[in-house]
Amino acid sequence: MKHIKSFLGIGAASLLAASAVGQQTHRQPNILWISTEDMSPHLGCYGDKVAHTPNIDRLASQGIRYTNVFTTAAISAPCRAGIITGMYQTSIGCMHMRTTSYRRGVDNPVEFTAVPPHYVKAFTEYLRTAGYYCTNNSKTDYQFAKDPVPESIWDECSRNAHYRNRPDKSQPFFSVFNWVGTHESQNWDISNVKTDPKTVEVPPYYPDNEIIRRNISKMYDNIAKLDSAVGVLLNELEREGELDNTIIFFWGDHGDGLPRAKRWLYDSGLNIPLIIRFPDGRNAGTVNDQLISSIDFGPTVLSLAGVPVPSHLQGRPFLGNQSSSPRDAVFAARDRVDESYDMIRSVRTRDFLYIRNFYPNEPFPIWVPYLSNMPIYKEMLRLDAENKLAGPQKSWMAYKRPPEELYDVKADPFQISNLADNPEYKTVMDDLRKLQERWTLETGDMGHMNEPEMIEQMWPGMKQPVTDIPYFIVNSPEDRASKNYRTGGTFSSPMTLGFYCPTHGSSIVYTFEEKENPRWLLYSGPLHLKSGIYNIRVKAVRYGYKDSNELKAAFTIN
Repeated sequence: MKHIKSFLGIGAASLLAASAVGQQTHRQPNILWISTEDMSPHLGCYGDKVAHTPNIDRLASQGIRYTNVFTTAAISAPCRAGIITGMYQTSIGCMHMRTTSYRRGVDNPVEFTAVPPHYVKAFTEYLRTAGYYCTNNSKTDYQFAKDPVPESIWDECSRNAHYRNRPDKSQPFFSVFNWVGTHESQNWDISNVKTDPKTVEVPPYYPDNEIIRRNISKMYDNIAKLDSAVGVLLNELEREGELDNTIIFFWGDHGDGLPRAKRWLYDSGLNIPLIIRFPDGRNAGTVNDQLISSIDFGPTVLSLAGVPVPSHLQGRPFLGNQSSSPRDAVFAARDRVDESYDMIRSVRTRDFLYIRNFYPNEPFPIWVPYLSNMPIYKEMLRLDAENKLAGPQKSWMAYKRPPEELYDVKADPFQISNLADNPEYKTVMDDLRKLQERWTLETGDMGHMNEPEMIEQMWPGMKQPVTDIPYFIVNSPEDRASKNYRTGGTFSSPMTLGFYCPTHGSSIVYTFEEKENPRWLLYSGPLHLKSGIYNIRVKAVRYGYKDSNELKAAFTIN
């Protein structure tokens, strides 16, 4: 650690960040994300009378509650790829759920990791460069990397990752805590439920019977546990003395982990809760109904942190000094789901939901073995086989789909009355169809490419590309960076040490620690080394590629 403090690392990055926002003199705010899985806004603060969520409700009373927030996918991995990059998953080759499920149904399954365009980075890399300590506890699911994800993304990424682990307690932090207890899989066992099944609302696309009600009750039980976990995190933040300088986000990755919600592009699958609390009490207890996409979260964090938002990001900051005009529409996509191919696109405005089904010959409930663990789904399959479904229940289990769907979301909140063929809505249909087509072209929707062809571009010959080993660049009285070095040596002060990797789009990380799992620092510019001996390890990472081999050397500075 003594050597780390002897050159411009974190301190230099903080100075650069301050310069970028106009020589700010106040401390950059901490930002805490509390994220959960598979949950629509079933919270007391959103008017749900069944939900028992006192901690989240109190957070909402102290902050802003957003009511029109939608994810770019109704399933976790594609959506989370979009959140961490601020890009549509369809623009960066991360739209199929999951990349590791490609051809899972064959005897020799194939796995790959997506390779986004070279300029695409996790937004936390920009935060780290600006001096933030970034931690994730602990879900990733980014599609462009298996765990462990590239060390350039997080200072810490594990079940033990925590903002209190930062070496300098004055360093601002961005910390994520992911609660998995509301995940779809936690709804499978309905043998013991605490929420009274008689009190829950049964959507019209489900039959109303004991199994359905108990499954919904189990979902509410899991939400109550989530609320307790949120209370623990908030109390811990206050106990650590960080509450008064921390902006808190609470959000979900997509809609309910139930059939016709998760995986489907209706509001039940895309509409999520979002609550943001500012430490100064700004707009406490207010409600905001602007349209927001989940890819807006990362750019908004950058804006709040005073970090310039890269122009290629498709997400729009909706808070901070870089906030943009509100959206008129949000977009979502569904592609391969585990073993089964599909392609659906949607456009959601304040008043309407438009859906385009590219596979109208396919049944609504495509074959997804994982989904078959859900009691509701098993029950609907049974009733369908016995020809006992009717109305919206039968429509959802239909064996083919309309090419297009249109719903008046205010008059039809469950989206069960398709207006696509209603001549009174022809103008609306034409406008939303054109909006969807324009989005396809402007964002470069890769769902129109065959997946094997996309993979061949990313992994030629089905072989994962490898990041090149980096070089040392020495700038000292003995040599002014006239050539690249892969060895250390003895040099005179003053000097700087830089790193270079020839792989397009790579990031470089380095450490002075010699232990097996060191903390890797993100390289953002030459290191100013004072007199001393430095044992340094460097490697390069590129999303979707295999990491480079480590470069190791010792430098003696006189």
